[in-house]
Amino acid sequence: MARDTTDQTPVTSVADLTAYLASGARPKERFRIGTEHEKFAFFKADNRPVPYFGEASIQALLTGMAARNGWEAIIDEGNVIGLADIHGNGAISLEPGGQFELSGAPLENLHQTCKESNQHLAVLREIAEPLGIGFLGVGGSPKWTFAETPRMPKSRYAIMTRYMPKVGTQGLDMMYRTCTIQVNLDFSSEEDMRRKMQVSMRLQPLATAFFASSPFTEGKPNGLLSWRGDIWRDTDNRRSGLLPAAFKPDFGFADYVEWALDVPMYFVVRDGHYHDCTHITFRQFMNGALRGEIAEWQPSMGDWTNHLSTLFPDVRLKRFLEMRGADGGPWRKICALPAFWVGLLYDDEALAAAEALTRHWSFEDVQALRDAVPAEALKAKLGTTSLFDIAREVLTISRAGLKRRNRLNGDGVDERQFLAPLEEVLAKKSTLAEDLLALYHGRWNQSVEPIFTEYQY
Repeated sequence: MARDTTDQTPVTSVADLTAYLASGARPKERFRIGTEHEKFAFFKADNRPVPYFGEASIQALLTGMAARNGWEAIIDEGNVIGLADIHGNGAISLEPGGQFELSGAPLENLHQTCKESNQHLAVLREIAEPLGIGFLGVGGSPKWTFAETPRMPKSRYAIMTRYMPKVGTQGLDMMYRTCTIQVNLDFSSEEDMRRKMQVSMRLQPLATAFFASSPFTEGKPNGLLSWRGDIWRDTDNRRSGLLPAAFKPDFGFADYVEWALDVPMYFVVRDGHYHDCTHITFRQFMNGALRGEIAEWQPSMGDWTNHLSTLFPDVRLKRFLEMRGADGGPWRKICALPAFWVGLLYDDEALAAAEALTRHWSFEDVQALRDAVPAEALKAKLGTTSLFDIAREVLTISRAGLKRRNRLNGDGVDERQFLAPLEEVLAKKSTLAEDLLALYHGRWNQSVEPIFTEYQY
């Protein structure tokens, strides 16, 4: 999230919070696709991470991008920590360790999404190359220790850095040493939200397996295929993972609100300053817990919006749905992730087929699969069924959904082309993580250094 909101509309009841989520519903013809992708910045000369300050730095990249795109700088305590298109068509933000993120514009089809990513990376390379900076697209930092990883001067991250060790063992690694690709998708009603939430929550471990690309930590194999996926198993379990309520037949906006109300807050923003609120939940905030601690202690809709952005379930509900299971990856994977979910969720027949396939998967079934996938990827099993076999069936459903959407580019080609990287995974029976491990034990001579040249954007 590039910019924390400052909407001062008072919150008067829990019903206000539910209504906020419900207000995201829109007609199907107005459904859009918003893709986010993160990448690690490094110096090409020696594969060191790029600091925030300095002549060749993250700050310099942001300044250069602002001049090139004409985007507005987002300032936090005097530091540029992101950029926003003045017309609302996308933003650039920084993750805690300097991971550089594009939050894409809401677009109508996947051809536009892929073009947007390609244009962003082209402009970024134009700014970065004179500074000797490159970008790596994988799910976990393959070389740098936590101590070597830079920290971005973003106020919310300072609060999170202090808080994470209190609530889990891997929260700091999540913040500083992982990258993801995500897609944000719309819903038309509470029922439509429920169906999409339930299907995508059940299938999120499959996305983790398909996109597994984080087998290295500090220069060595870590025994996993998705280190990032494993990190999320113990980051902050009160605000992340699977949501039991989402498996209820009547799950709705109010259920998500009730869960969110009892998750500890990170902060509130007042007059541009961040106040640490990790000692209270949003429900306690609404009941006056900050009275006497800060002058403007009453909750606003901006506070609620910011709180929603600090919740990390595998599928996050705002006024849209965020698919959060995938590792970061190369350029083609940036296009493949939204294609996978759009094919499943934006076509009525595909959504019905995905529902039929997953309807009887219990919370316990999906949790067991989620626990197995970081180490086993597509070799994991749901009961006695191989995830590889499930992947073939799900990809067939997605492909058919994209065919029925029939969104064509200028050459008359539909959106199915963007599923090619996932079809290759199934054809080879090997994820990117397994390909990387084969290179490490083979041509790379047990070194991760070549990943910075062979897998940079």
